[in-house]
Amino acid sequence: MDRQEAAERIAALRERIDYHSRRYYDEDAPEIEDDAFDALTRELRELEEQYPELVTADSYTQRVYGQLSTLFTPVTHEVPLGSLQDVFSEDEVRDFDRRVRETVAAPRYVVEPKIDGLSIAIEYRDGRFVRGATRGDGLVGEDVSANLMQIADIPQTLSEPIERLIVRGEVYMPRESFAALVREQEENGEKVFKNPRNSAAGTLRQKDPTVVGRRGLSLFVFNMQLIEGEEILSHSQSLARMAQLGLPVVPFYSVTDDIDEVMTLIRGIGEKRGGLSFDIDGAVVKVDDLTQRELLGNTSKFPKWAVAYKYPPEEKETVLRSIEVSVGRTGVLKPTGVFDPVTLAGTTVTRATLHNQNFIDEKGLGIGDTVAMRKAGDIIPEVVRVVRHAQDATPYRLPVTCPSCGSTAIREEDEADLRCVNPACPAQRLRNLIHFASKDAMDIDGLGPAVLELLVDNDLICQADDLYTLERAQLSGLEGLGDKSADNLLAAIAASKENDLYRVIFGLGIRHIGQKAAKLLANRFGTMDAVMNATAEEIASIDGFGDIMAQSVVAFFALEPSRELVARLASSGVNMTAQRDETVDARFAGMTFVLTGTLPTLKRDEAAAIIEKFGGKTSGSVSKKTSIVLAGEEAGSKLTKAQQLGIRIISEDEFREMLE
Repeated sequence: MDRQEAAERIAALRERIDYHSRRYYDEDAPEIEDDAFDALTRELRELEEQYPELVTADSYTQRVYGQLSTLFTPVTHEVPLGSLQDVFSEDEVRDFDRRVRETVAAPRYVVEPKIDGLSIAIEYRDGRFVRGATRGDGLVGEDVSANLMQIADIPQTLSEPIERLIVRGEVYMPRESFAALVREQEENGEKVFKNPRNSAAGTLRQKDPTVVGRRGLSLFVFNMQLIEGEEILSHSQSLARMAQLGLPVVPFYSVTDDIDEVMTLIRGIGEKRGGLSFDIDGAVVKVDDLTQRELLGNTSKFPKWAVAYKYPPEEKETVLRSIEVSVGRTGVLKPTGVFDPVTLAGTTVTRATLHNQNFIDEKGLGIGDTVAMRKAGDIIPEVVRVVRHAQDATPYRLPVTCPSCGSTAIREEDEADLRCVNPACPAQRLRNLIHFASKDAMDIDGLGPAVLELLVDNDLICQADDLYTLERAQLSGLEGLGDKSADNLLAAIAASKENDLYRVIFGLGIRHIGQKAAKLLANRFGTMDAVMNATAEEIASIDGFGDIMAQSVVAFFALEPSRELVARLASSGVNMTAQRDETVDARFAGMTFVLTGTLPTLKRDEAAAIIEKFGGKTSGSVSKKTSIVLAGEEAGSKLTKAQQLGIRIISEDEFREMLE
């Protein structure tokens, strides 16, 4: 490869690496596996070493990647949080040892597992937690203190009142927590996190700290960034001191001065990998003596006193024997492959999700094919590729009917999943009932998921209309429900009959139709009959509707079970007419408001109702069509975008002045 070809290849590599870095670090949604990304960066580094005149300051090899979110306050790291140079072979580890010995005599090394999570810095003053921040670009991170305080592993108070201490650690999601989260996301039809690292990163960047608490994140600390009032001479001494202070220190680290033993320790950590409760993606080798580290120094991106050995992914071959199709709680048809047993990451695997028809087509999967399989993040089994097609094998096609109820499954535009939209589908029964009774739908007080599950398990209800046939004697005998509870529940169910039509429309669980869209339908057509008989063109003409939403409404009411359910609800006395709010005046006519942040006294839905009463509209996103942004505390990216577009921004006080 000559210089011109190298320059073109370097430019192409940088573009691809930057794209995948954004997907990994900023969006927590990687598209390629770590080993494929590592191969790109390794090729770039080798080309830049061959042609050093082509190295630029913005190259991935010269900087720490990570963009700051607008949701959190920036924090400048007093001690930068750098990254480590990756190595992939024993020869590279020995080359590292040789370079170290050229500068310092008789080095000792600490070998420790490389935890696969999100790097953070935590500061303590007088032994008390005061702040925690993400790594960001290594120099400036994001203040996520409120979220870190939800992690049980992070002590709020150290065992001694150390004057000042800053430690670096890795927030990770244990494998058990990740598996539970994936199950929940699949059941709810949500986008599923690809691996525990991205789950941890996505969770730690949540605006609501309670989400962090529910998802069970953990932490290991692996470096002492700064300590005041004490002298620390080595890395191993700092690890012991941090453990003494009550911090969860990275496990099973070892100290040695023998490079042969370093390699033995690396292999030993790799052998433990499959049986751990958390993810690791390598082993880190660090010079122990802090004075020797100063002599060795740093490159523009990496310290010269440490390397990270990356383990190759484990892949094994097996045979796809059959494909089972089930129906999720959101109606998605989920294909699962059944394979000959194969041992991966310490466990026997016989089943793996095949996601959807797109995935099956992309891999060219057919029954009897020999495939390469691995565990994504060492947890979730996945098919990597077809190694050999079976003789006379044909690509598998998902059924076009729901295996639970026999209804025709549909695949909506721009979606990969086949979906059953029959409201009477047994596989979706409980989820549909929970949605129908929820606060934003029929708002039936006391009819939460636990009670609904109890009613379904006792065969008292099957669909929403069954709620209106319940009797006191049926309820009061159930576990946890006495006479008074039964009476209260029946009263709440009866009261829901008077709800506005939009609540009934939303409660039906029509795909793509949220509460706001349900209100638009109710206001436009006035009655349920008119909504059911509207054409897609009529619905799409509503301001705020699109073709996909309109088609979804038409498809739902084209199903006989949907119409039968509505008829039974009407027979039970449920209101099927819109109770249109009277407009006080039209001072906000033609204006679109966006609400963001926490308002001092008003809830967002209360403010939206006021705006609508005065003839205005609300939107969930800021655009050039936005008239006013009503902003409260902790307003995030919407406020930033409004400022960039020059849109008028008001407070709640100013909003109230507009109403007077």
